[in-house]
Amino acid sequence: MDHVHQNSLGQHPLISQLATKIQSIWQSQLTLYPYQTPTDLGYVEGTLEGERLTIKNHCFQTVQFRKLHLELAKVGQNLDILHCVMFPRTEFDLPIFGADIVASRGQISAAIVDLSPVSPNHTLPDKYQQTLDQLTVPQFDHPRTLPAWGNIFSDFCLFVRPTSHQEEIEFLTRVILFLSIHCQLSNKTQPVQSIEQEAAIVAGQRHYCLQQQKNDKTRRILERAFGAQWAERYLRTMLFDSVEVPVAERSVTECKGS
Repeated sequence: MDHVHQNSLGQHPLISQLATKIQSIWQSQLTLYPYQTPTDLGYVEGTLEGERLTIKNHCFQTVQFRKLHLELAKVGQNLDILHCVMFPRTEFDLPIFGADIVASRGQISAAIVDLSPVSPNHTLPDKYQQTLDQLTVPQFDHPRTLPAWGNIFSDFCLFVRPTSHQEEIEFLTRVILFLSIHCQLSNKTQPVQSIEQEAAIVAGQRHYCLQQQKNDKTRRILERAFGAQWAERYLRTMLFDSVEVPVAERSVTECKGS
């Protein structure tokens, strides 16, 4: 089993804490199976403006999720990044969990978490809507505005710049809550029954990935460190890969044989 070691890259404490918590919840609430990460993309080193850039990717799969992805990146002493996405298998009508933290020179500049709907009418499954509606909305002094491509996010999306230790803990608590709810509800979700339903899920996930690939900040960092061709491949195969065609006969237990 691929463990995330706390502070393994010497990152911001909030990133280290969240990385440890995410993996702990995955291991306790889901049954994890190995995921075949491209051999040259699991651990990557490069340079960005003279600083060492390190990327560590930790990936798993489950019966409900084709890919659980936790990425930890560090650029010298200037930039720390946590990126996490859980891609459901296309037989399951589930939202996409995503969380990111960006720390610049020791300060959190951006922190986001969401359960993003992939349905054609951009609504969450009823159980998710009902559960999230009951939660108290945390208040932060510096909410951030979603980017132009951010129409994929739900009304429950939290995007902030935490300015105190208390706000950092509140953000951490929110991510853990969303993740725990997601694991619990996904474990109770049955596969869809029609090829039409699955095709709609495929389309929704593809739209999510295409929108995320428009994140210029991520693309620019990768291009400056590794070149445009490598950056494009990394965005499309590691960060936001989408399944193009539903396969009606696919077994949801295929991951057990991998």
